[in-house]
Amino acid sequence: QVSVLYFARSAELAGLRCETLSVPRQITSLQLWEEIVKVHPRLAVIRDQVVFAVRQEYVLLGEQLLVLQPGDEVAIIPPISGG
Repeated sequence: QVSVLYFARSAELAGLRCETLSVPRQITSLQLWEEIVKVHPRLAVIRDQVVFAVRQEYVLLGEQLLVLQPGDEVAIIPPISGG
């Protein structure tokens, strides 16, 4: 189980700021995104803009293999506009 944190637009689309999800221990970042979208289908609209932070390190969506430990934090970080 990992803690998933939602920020900005991802929090709006998911309707919450954090939750715990059960996912495989070894999973690619893209597969992890797909698991999260199964739970929150509305997140699919930001797929091409989103970045993960796993254990506070940025990870792009793709084939990079993640080895997750129970309790790891996965942050969903959509683009943040500023002025």
